[in-house]
Order: sequence, then C-alpha cells, then structure tokens
Amino acid sequence: MSDKTQRHNDRMKRMKEVVDKKIAQSTEERGVVILLTGNGKGKSSSAFGMVARALGHGQKVGIIQFIKGRMSTGEQRFFDGLNNVDYHVMGDGFTWETQNREQDIASAEKAWKVAEAMLQDENYDLLIFDEMTYLFKYDYLAIEKVVKTIQNRPREQSVVITGRAAKPELKELADTVSVIADEKHAFRQGVKARMGVEY
Repeated sequence: MSDKTQRHNDRMKRMKEVVDKKIAQSTEERGVVILLTGNGKGKSSSAFGMVARALGHGQKVGIIQFIKGRMSTGEQRFFDGLNNVDYHVMGDGFTWETQNREQDIASAEKAWKVAEAMLQDENYDLLIFDEMTYLFKYDYLAIEKVVKTIQNRPREQSVVITGRAAKPELKELADTVSVIADEKHAFRQGVKARMGVEY
C-alpha cells in the first residue's frame, strides 16, 4: 500500500470516529424547522426535494406557496393531487407584479389561516412554507404570532420555510439554517427562465 493511500485510509478512519461519536450523541427525536434563505437559486428546489423524500417514506405533506400563483410550476403539476399531499397555491404572483399591497396582505392572511390549521394537525409530518419570508419583509403578517404557532406545533412535525431576506426571528426559530449564495445566474446573462429548471 502506498504512503498516500495509507494516509488517506488513516484520515477516513479518524473522520469515521468523529462522525460516529456525533451520531451517538444525537438522541433527541422530534420534528425540526429548516430555513432556506439567501439570494441564490435552489431554496424551493431543496424544499421540494424533501417533499419527495418524505413521500418516499409514506409521510403526509402539506405545501403552501405564499407568493407564486400566476403561472403553473413543474412542482405543482407533479405533486398536486398525489396521495399524502395537500398542495395550496395561495399567492397572486410576485409582489412587483401585483403592485397592490392590500391585495397581497389579504392573500397572506388567507394563506396563513391554512398554514395555521396545518400546524395544529399532527397528521402532517412535513410542511413546506414556500416563499414565506417575504410576508415578513413587507410586513404582510406579524412575525411574532407565526413564530409562536410554529413553536407550538405537534412535536413530530417538521417545517421548511423558504425565501430571501429571512428575519432574525426566523433564524432564531430554525434548527437548521442554510443560506444559499448567488455567485452567478444565467438570467443576468440574458438567458430566459427555463421550464423544468426555474419553474
């Protein structure tokens, strides 16, 4: 065995010991809150990946899209109507398209009522609140009542919140926070949004 191979094997053995120790220390079983934020692409895509994962385990999923609504998306066409999925598109389109604050607030409040009911229903294993962060950025909803309701959800229920510019209260609430960076995007190079990639 070469020295390089031996060094690699020794390093992987030490890494396995560290990982195994951390796994052994993780004994608490409960649902988690995951926040996917940042300016980069992939927040909703990651959330819908978790939907597929949950469904693969036979779990029940609730999905609310708080902003999208003016056009059909691939994820809606695929997941809506599947067994164990309750899918709600509650928005009127992006805020720069509606240009109607009162309408956006009314839509946010209507969507929150659906979300609130799901957060009190222990039959849901996973809830996706897609693009929810914008409701707080534009003061469409009071963040305090949302945080409190999420904190008081059934113990085994997990919640995924997506969207840019997440408020500190959401970061504090979340068990896991992923900030997706934006280094480069085809749109800024004049490339149109692609079906199956962006929507």
